[in-house]
Amino acid sequence: MSPPDLKDVVARMGASARAASARMAAAPTAAKNHALIALARLLRADVDSLVSANALDLHAATAAGTTGPLLDRLKLTPKIIETVAEGCEQIAAMPDPVGEITHLRQRPSGISVGQMRVPLGVFAMIYESRPNVTIEAASLAIKSGNACILRGGSEAIHSNLALWKLVQAALVEAALPPCAVQLVETTDRAAVGFLITSPESVDVIIPRGGKGLIERISREAKVPVIKHLDGNCHVYVDASADLALAVAVTDNAKTQKYSPCNAAESLLVHADIAAEFLPRIAAVFAAKGVEMRGDAESLALLSTVPNAKLVPATEQDWFEEYLAPIISIAVVPDLDAAIAHINRYSSHHTDAILTAHHPSAMRFVREVDSSSVMVNASTRFADGFEYGLGAEIGISTDKLHARGPVGLDGLTSLKWVVLGQGEVRT
Repeated sequence: MSPPDLKDVVARMGASARAASARMAAAPTAAKNHALIALARLLRADVDSLVSANALDLHAATAAGTTGPLLDRLKLTPKIIETVAEGCEQIAAMPDPVGEITHLRQRPSGISVGQMRVPLGVFAMIYESRPNVTIEAASLAIKSGNACILRGGSEAIHSNLALWKLVQAALVEAALPPCAVQLVETTDRAAVGFLITSPESVDVIIPRGGKGLIERISREAKVPVIKHLDGNCHVYVDASADLALAVAVTDNAKTQKYSPCNAAESLLVHADIAAEFLPRIAAVFAAKGVEMRGDAESLALLSTVPNAKLVPATEQDWFEEYLAPIISIAVVPDLDAAIAHINRYSSHHTDAILTAHHPSAMRFVREVDSSSVMVNASTRFADGFEYGLGAEIGISTDKLHARGPVGLDGLTSLKWVVLGQGEVRT
């Protein structure tokens, strides 16, 4: 398909999405919930076909030399399909945010003023690898009364097409416009350029993928972007931390899965507990083949741990999102130093403190400038499903318009509503 033809295709998709968004904004909650329940049913009924379509993508990716976390993100297993089906049902069970009026208050003039939640309109989701994002984006778009245009990575084209057909079937079953969720069916990268420069068709762009993709979209888009560039997440073990808890949570934050953006990439340990804690967690990491890139003080404490993979940390290591069995480690003198380190090197995604000292926990929560801050819990919980959002469209490290996991509320905006009984301004 030549660029002029592709531009025309994207423009037609945008016009269809714009028309569908008006119908979705007015759709009753029952119809939207019907579509979501139907989608969950169709996903479960079509597991074998979905896994077969995904196998085509996995075979092509393996032949192209894709390995490790990138290949892991591409997998669509029965367990993953069940998780996204549950996500659809969870979203269906949640209150509909559209039309909710909050903060209604009467003014001295007699008018009542409040704010109503309304859909954003049309969002374009541009993502790589993970085919489950197709369902997460579609389900959130349906419940929030938006239309969406999805452009997945070429490496997942067969999986995404198979999933999208189920979304369309669910929309038709619920008597909702099938153009409310569209998929760019070509793998031509020029489609992305046309989408992100089409403010007449798209209200917001949501990229989800590698740092290079997100940087390009942020740089070239003529439409607002909800984004995060990377996930350099920290775990800080405070002096008062329970050692068993600290080992279990740190282990989970780093090794439960290496590829997600909410996996811990940096470990900070208070000097008062470092000699006790670091050898214990290093033994766990060594058994799992995790490379530890430490400062001088941490390396000295880790040098006697059998089979430990130890490397001196460079300045760049404190900024790094590894998405691999690698973690940077530093010993810090106190909470002030930990907070300063995190605010300097963190990507403002998710950071956790492990402590038994409540004032330290509250200082950490207030002063660490990240979209999610946690006390005595794994960073792996920074996820829309785990937060009870049903699913997430992505995680935003911006401060406008949404921050952290973006669910239903993040896909709505507010407009002012004024209720009166004939009042006039004097």
